[in-house]
Amino acid sequence: MSNPAVPPRSLAEALRARDDVSLAALLRARPDLITPVPTDLTQLATRAGTRASVVRALERLDRFALQTAEALAVAAEPAPYAELLALLTGDAGDAAVSAALPHALATLREQALVWGDEDRLRLVRTAREVLAPSPQHPSPTGLGPTVQEATAGMSPGRIQELVTAVGLGSTHDAVSAVASLADLFTDRKRMAVLLAGLAEESREVLSRLVWGPPYGQVTADPAPHLRRLLTLGLLVPTAPGTVVLPREVALHLRGGRAHREVEPLPPVVEPGVTHRPQVVDATAAGQAYTALATVEELLKDWDEGGPAVLRAGGLSVRDLKRTAVALDVAEPVAAFWVELAYAAGLLASDGEADERYAATPAHDEWLEQPSAQRWARLAEAWLTATRTSGLVGGRDAKDRTLSTLGPGLDRSAAPEVRHRVLTLLAGLPQGVAPSPGSVLARLRWERPLRGPQREDDVRSRLAEWTLKEAELLGVTGRGALSGHGRALLGAGVPKAPGVVPSGPGDKLPVHHHRERHPAVPEPLSRTEQAAASAAAARLLAPLLPEPLDHVLLQADLTAVAPGPLERPLADVLGVLADVESKGGATVYRFTPGSVRRALDAGQSASDLHAFLAAHSRTPIPQPLTYLIDDVARKHGHLRVGAASAYVRCDDDALLNEILADKRAAGLRLRRLAPTVLAAQADPASLLDGLRAMGFAPAAESAEGDVLITRALAHRTPPRTAPEPVPDGPPVPDATLLSAAIRAVRAGDLASTAAHRPTDRPAPVAGGLPRTGSAETLATMQAAVLTGESLWIGYVNAEGAASQRVIAPVRVEGGFVTAYDHTADEVRTYPLHRVTGVAELAED
Repeated sequence: MSNPAVPPRSLAEALRARDDVSLAALLRARPDLITPVPTDLTQLATRAGTRASVVRALERLDRFALQTAEALAVAAEPAPYAELLALLTGDAGDAAVSAALPHALATLREQALVWGDEDRLRLVRTAREVLAPSPQHPSPTGLGPTVQEATAGMSPGRIQELVTAVGLGSTHDAVSAVASLADLFTDRKRMAVLLAGLAEESREVLSRLVWGPPYGQVTADPAPHLRRLLTLGLLVPTAPGTVVLPREVALHLRGGRAHREVEPLPPVVEPGVTHRPQVVDATAAGQAYTALATVEELLKDWDEGGPAVLRAGGLSVRDLKRTAVALDVAEPVAAFWVELAYAAGLLASDGEADERYAATPAHDEWLEQPSAQRWARLAEAWLTATRTSGLVGGRDAKDRTLSTLGPGLDRSAAPEVRHRVLTLLAGLPQGVAPSPGSVLARLRWERPLRGPQREDDVRSRLAEWTLKEAELLGVTGRGALSGHGRALLGAGVPKAPGVVPSGPGDKLPVHHHRERHPAVPEPLSRTEQAAASAAAARLLAPLLPEPLDHVLLQADLTAVAPGPLERPLADVLGVLADVESKGGATVYRFTPGSVRRALDAGQSASDLHAFLAAHSRTPIPQPLTYLIDDVARKHGHLRVGAASAYVRCDDDALLNEILADKRAAGLRLRRLAPTVLAAQADPASLLDGLRAMGFAPAAESAEGDVLITRALAHRTPPRTAPEPVPDGPPVPDATLLSAAIRAVRAGDLASTAAHRPTDRPAPVAGGLPRTGSAETLATMQAAVLTGESLWIGYVNAEGAASQRVIAPVRVEGGFVTAYDHTADEVRTYPLHRVTGVAELAED
């Protein structure tokens, strides 16, 4: 551990001075640093300074923390805390910024983006390169280069002219001249006098450049007011026809502020419409029931095999339109339901040669569950899925159309955005719907875009889709979060605190970079999410309508289901009648075709009469009785079999009627016997043709038995739900953090341990100690007697070299048994794999 009284000279030394709790916070905030586990703190610091890791960390800062980093990027290096505060508050000061800055700076320190003491703050070099202004990558601050940077290519004579023009004495070299010019530009009083002597046109030019971009264009023969600015060095040429406003001049004109608007506090989520919580819960429960019915209808529509899978994967535009019509919803909404069923593992492709989409075996298990549990499964799948139906119809990077169930719909940020949007809604009083604009503003503050704001901000679009989808799914009602929606987020579910042992038996709490926003809960683990979903189902269950065991038959050949029906009743009624309308009550209509469908499925007329009598709260209307009996009397009177196909009937007059009907011409019928007609069509086409003519034929087998035709449910082989695409490496758990920190500490001890001086040449930095085999053995044996620790180099069986600190216990048979401080356990090493040994210094 480094001496805390000595200021760190590098990021590695700053990390070495941290305790285990602080290192754990760093690795949780930036999990990419632990994949794989660094060998020591120097390697950890190197990895923390790589461009990819730094950019990833910057993209996860809130707006004020990012503004703090941007201010440090334009400050002198190293910068004292007072200078950083002045860049953020300006001359006038800002109490809110002053109060929030310590938290922002602590966040940057925790994530190893800033290191050093308060009077010597340093931004990690890669972060400075990313955030510092340049012509190719303008800074969000709108500031340009410093005087020193802007005049880097200027001739010494021209620099002396600038110094003389502003009233400074000439110097003996260009470096001191530029320094004196910078001192002038940072002196508020002298700059005020200098600017007061400018013409109004010159000050107008500066005002146009002051907030950025700081670059402007001039002609070869500039106007007098521009020439005056160039003469005084208030504008500096950077290329032919291009000038820049130096950073020091811009900061003076801005009153010392690096940003035009500093946002130290997150925008407040503004309440919109307020409803009674009971109304919100009831509305959400009604929509939850509708969601279940819609998914059931979708999968029932695909029960015998759904649409074909496109060659590139996904659903065709035509099939999506047909599905939207079947569900009676808009195409984007249909895409949402299809993707939701896919995310929940209820549908998938069957994998056949003629690949089609179909329900999975998990769908049948899902149907047997109580309604509230079925909804919880859909809601949990939606909350954690990375597939985003809102992208359907858009274009990918190769300008290909994105299709439903196709590739390219995964957005790794989707689960985080959904969880955060619902959390913001949960922060409002029950029954209060937020203003959507304020929700988007809050999200943009928490995760701002670096650079100019884009219209296609994916996170904002995800937030907008989340608000709509939550309403469709019944997580919210009338825009407000429902009670079961709050439970889905884990409200009331105990979370296991993260701990990181710093030693055997010692556990410490883990601090996270979100501590500055205590209202933001940690993401739930899978176990915690399952518990939260179960709690949400318990709250929703009493609000869902109870399934009914009856319908109301009416004289106009319709049946009204005043609520959801029990599954056996709904299944039989779905075959016996056609759905005519939906809503609070479902209306079924009985037709000759629907009754014939039930008879084809093996039901008899008496079975149908008994079924209706048992499940109707009203008497069976006479027209319905007549309809069933009439269709049953004709059903099976004609028999169709395979010849290529034939029709047989005991009533030859009926066969004569068929032969005389012009509509039978396409079937190419001819009489074989008084009771048999032969056809050139196949049996299925013959059945369809006769039914279209108004007859009720029945199919028969080769043995002459009537074939009972039931719709066979087509199922895919067992399929698992699609795994969400992670947004980078997962956050390590407490066990992994503990092991990783222990390994990094031990590796750092091995690489930095001081050893006793010897006559041998010291190994190069990071190199392994080198000694002969005899000396290695003698040193090991001596350490066993004295109990001292040794620094060794070791090469394992795979050829990987490492440094270790060991305390030898026994040396025999060509092996050394020792307590390995690096691994924190007793190990045995072959002596021939030890490259060398060195004694540690006594300190």
